[in-house]
Amino acid sequence: MFYRPGLDDHGLPHNPFKAMVAPRPIGWISAVDAKGRVNLAPYSFFNALADNPPMVMFSNTGSKPDRSQGKDSVSAIRETGEFVVNIVSFALRDAMNASSGPYPAEIDEFEVAGLQKGESELVTPPRVAEAPGAFECKLWKIIELPGASNVMVIGEVIGVHIAETVLTEGRFDVLKVQPLARLGYRDYTSVSDIFPLNRPDQT
Repeated sequence: MFYRPGLDDHGLPHNPFKAMVAPRPIGWISAVDAKGRVNLAPYSFFNALADNPPMVMFSNTGSKPDRSQGKDSVSAIRETGEFVVNIVSFALRDAMNASSGPYPAEIDEFEVAGLQKGESELVTPPRVAEAPGAFECKLWKIIELPGASNVMVIGEVIGVHIAETVLTEGRFDVLKVQPLARLGYRDYTSVSDIFPLNRPDQT
């Protein structure tokens, strides 16, 4: 089959786009707005962009009636220029899901999800204390994308937290963490199996 997004009816019961771009890592973004209100929300349009310096991005694709520019995370980051990306492990799946609701800006999702706030070293927003890792970020740029309320937030990672319990022989052990990833529809997955591949120029 073939269809043109926005022009053709694909004829399927649900839009297949996000199911085809999968799995997608989840950026669990914590931020604090200019009024000091803490926000925590998961974003499945998330990834790393570079490693020297380390850069990450997430995209907002919706809006809230009590915010003039996107959802709470984007509005807060516009105001303060800081955020934290928390790694979502399989063990934190229910807490992540609880934090995804369309709550009013004054609601603290850490409290809704029953999570502890961990103190950050270089930025104001707290991190999820229970998370196996976190990136403290300074805003680099917000890029307006086509479509209503579609924006990309790009940040430079200026600090990295790693729980000692997920290190194995000096490596971040994804099999211990079992990072959660988003699929299409209402589906998720987690990393439970890995295998190595050498590049053609490697032995």
